[in-house]
Amino acid sequence: MKQIWPAPERNKDPILDVLRRVLPASGRLLEIASGSGQHATYFSEHLPDWTFFPSDPDPEHRVSIDEWVNEAEQENLQRARDIDVLREDWDIERMDAVFCANMIHIAPWECTPGLLAGVGRCLKEDGLFVLYGPFRIGGAHTAPSNEAFDERLKGRDPTWGVRNLDDIVSLAAAQGLVFLERVTMPANNFTVVFHKQASTS
Repeated sequence: MKQIWPAPERNKDPILDVLRRVLPASGRLLEIASGSGQHATYFSEHLPDWTFFPSDPDPEHRVSIDEWVNEAEQENLQRARDIDVLREDWDIERMDAVFCANMIHIAPWECTPGLLAGVGRCLKEDGLFVLYGPFRIGGAHTAPSNEAFDERLKGRDPTWGVRNLDDIVSLAAAQGLVFLERVTMPANNFTVVFHKQASTS
């Protein structure tokens, strides 16, 4: 069943603005935790020289993604892949970019290092990783609304919560992913961009 979520409708244009600025002219982009499929469909429409590979571990989400794919009829938009960030083998070809939105705060912490390790494995040298969501900066919340949101998340599941960006940057560096920039987004969110280092060997 095709799903329509409010958050992707709100944030798709600000995120697209960042993608247009940071991505090269063309390539292959893997989206992790695509959810409903709205982002992949919208971005593939507006970035026609990029091929988009949506993915999600939830079967219901993959059904929704494929409904969006079928309806869009865009040659550069692939059907949903089953990718769980905790699996060591994502069974995906090398990508020029990886994108992930609103996942790590609604998943157990171990999913964050799993995500970064997988990105490190599947991203080509000089590729980009773009991560969107709320973050704590220097260990502190950036707004009272984010602190309240964090408390609500932990009330639903103590393994969830708004993550500290410094921790993510450190984990990313261990996978050869170098922090490039943090872009302030609406509703106290951020888009964070990482660059995959070229091998020195």
